[in-house]
Amino acid sequence: MTERHDSTAHAIETVFRMEAPRIIAAVTRVVRDVGIAEELAQDALVAALEQWPAAGVPDNPGAWLTATAKRRAVDLVRRRENYARKLEEVGRATEFAYEEPGTAAYDPDDIDDDLLRLVFLSCHPVLSAEARVALTLRLLGGLTTAEIARAVLAPETTVAQRIVRAKRTLATKNVAFEVPYGPDREARLGSVLEVIYLIFNEGYAATAGDDYLRPGLCEDALRLARVLQALMPKEPEVHGLAALLEIQSSRASARTAPDGSPVLLKDQNRMRWNTLLIRRGFAALGRADAVASGAPGPYALQAAIAACHAQAYAYEETNWGQIATLYGLLAARAPSPVVELNRAVAVSMAEGPEAGLALVDALVDEPALRGYHLLSSVRGDLLERLGRTEEARAEFERAAALTRNEREREFLLGRSSPSGD
Repeated sequence: MTERHDSTAHAIETVFRMEAPRIIAAVTRVVRDVGIAEELAQDALVAALEQWPAAGVPDNPGAWLTATAKRRAVDLVRRRENYARKLEEVGRATEFAYEEPGTAAYDPDDIDDDLLRLVFLSCHPVLSAEARVALTLRLLGGLTTAEIARAVLAPETTVAQRIVRAKRTLATKNVAFEVPYGPDREARLGSVLEVIYLIFNEGYAATAGDDYLRPGLCEDALRLARVLQALMPKEPEVHGLAALLEIQSSRASARTAPDGSPVLLKDQNRMRWNTLLIRRGFAALGRADAVASGAPGPYALQAAIAACHAQAYAYEETNWGQIATLYGLLAARAPSPVVELNRAVAVSMAEGPEAGLALVDALVDEPALRGYHLLSSVRGDLLERLGRTEEARAEFERAAALTRNEREREFLLGRSSPSGD
């Protein structure tokens, strides 16, 4: 009996983790407070843990959990507010009030609309970037506070405070639970895509810590990008971001050596690149092109650059001229010193290290790149290719001193040694 109970409890927790974002989204529409919605979703989990071991897992556990949470949400609204005034706002959600959990009609499209609202809510620009990342991982990624803390390398108490403050900010500022339209939509969508992009980048090349990669973060970001694709199929940049993440993820197993140290792109075994993810990325990029009404956006351009690398069977076959051109378009569409640094690398491969070094040297005094270890790393690589060994060594040492990632520091120090070992 105990074994069966444990098995059922495990199944409940698994289902809840999968369904939690949709449940929270549906309940937020009723109570208009994401913090309260999360508490009510947890209440539904407790109810399932109490009832399912004896009654059995329902045929549609997601619907059961959603119905239970919504019933409690409606009860809460009735207790706290004047029922007659609130009934119209609650609308069709009150259908759940008198039904047994699991008997209510389950409308996935309606839940998906709510999920899209939750995406925009958790990534609202009123929150700091750190708060948006933490709240998104909590509400949409299904991560616990401890898991988020490990993912972003912050103390658990700090992450907990970020999440609490984020929920409080959304409530006190009366941020609407809606998908924005008109002129606000592009800016708000940009915030959503930025959060997913930040989560992926931290997993793809960890800022600090002992591991060069954090695959779990990459997987979370990719899953969120795929969800967003399904929810917003007519947005080209959504597909562009998904394409970028799919193709970049395809290289994951080849980006580190068995000891965990980084492997440069030119040294990667391309046979280890995941062809399924590459095909998915190409398909997403095709969808981005198909629904675009104008020039490609920044994420679609980055995906096109990633596709150039994926199309090359060997490093020597890479079309660096095309990549340099794409970086030029990206610099025009979304100018930044980091984009210019990447363009310099592409130019150095297409036209020679001297041309690339000239572009990099023009970035040395950029305030945004002060303390950016990759500027010194790229400059060291170009100097090394030009035979200016001592200068290159100094740049690699500077880069090693600036990075907070231990694996990358060891790698850069290795490149700064006379033997290159």
